[in-house]
Amino acid sequence: QVQLVESGGGLVQAGGSLRLSCAASGRTFSPYTMGWFRQAPGKEREFVAAINRLGTTTYSSDSMKDRFPISRDNTKNTVYLQMNSLTPEDTAVYYCAASLRISAPKQTVSEYNFWGQGTQVTVSS
Repeated sequence: QVQLVESGGGLVQAGGSLRLSCAASGRTFSPYTMGWFRQAPGKEREFVAAINRLGTTTYSSDSMKDRFPISRDNTKNTVYLQMNSLTPEDTAVYYCAASLRISAPKQTVSEYNFWGQGTQVTVSS
C-alpha cells in the first residue's frame, strides 16, 4: 500500500498563499487518483480538489477551484495544492488521499482508501 505524507502547512495572513505537498512512498505512485480534503474543527471532512492518474483531468470544489489548483508530478511521487488568496475560513487540517478504486477524480471521501496524517493550515485575519 502507499504511504502519504503532507507538508507545507503553517500560519499565514489573510490574502497570502501556501503550497501543500503530498509525498507518496511504498508503491508506484502513478496508478493512484489523488485528492485533497480538509477538515475544520467541529465540521465534516470537505472535498477540495482531485486529479487523475496522469494529471490530465482535475476536479475541484466550486467554492475553491479558482484559488486552489491541484497538480502532480509522477516523477517525484508528489501531488501539490497551491492555495491562493487565503481567508480565515480556509483554516483547517488538510489531508491528502489516494485511490485505486477510481480513475476519474471524485469528491467522495469513501472513494479514497489511503490517507495522510494531515497538515494544519491556519489563516489569521
